[in-house]
Amino acid sequence: MAKYLAQIIVMGVQVVGRAFARALRQEFAASRAAADARGRAGHQSAAASSLSGLSLQEAQQILNVSKLSPEEIQKNYEHLFKVNDKSVGGSFYLQSKVVRAKERLEEELRIRAQDPEQDQTTQT
Repeated sequence: MAKYLAQIIVMGVQVVGRAFARALRQEFAASRAAADARGRAGHQSAAASSLSGLSLQEAQQILNVSKLSPEEIQKNYEHLFKVNDKSVGGSFYLQSKVVRAKERLEEELRIRAQDPEQDQTTQT
């Protein structure tokens, strides 16, 4: 009886081990694919995304801008910042997300001003 119980335990450990190894390989592949995608987006832009904690697309969604124009960014920023002010019943968390999104978009504008040919290839 103990022999069968030991065999069941060993087989169970092997099955779980194989599943874990397969999941780990899939995670490494997904991580590699994400790193390649960030590499194609531009090294400076990827660095700005990792520093700010927001991707360019997420920042554009937060501030509701489709093109990176400083006027539109500033206008939407001011509106969303005022709407989410805690004194008028807004959310400090959302207000901070608006600030971070503006910072991320301004950083992207600065990067694109330094490298105008990247602006042509990654225009959204």
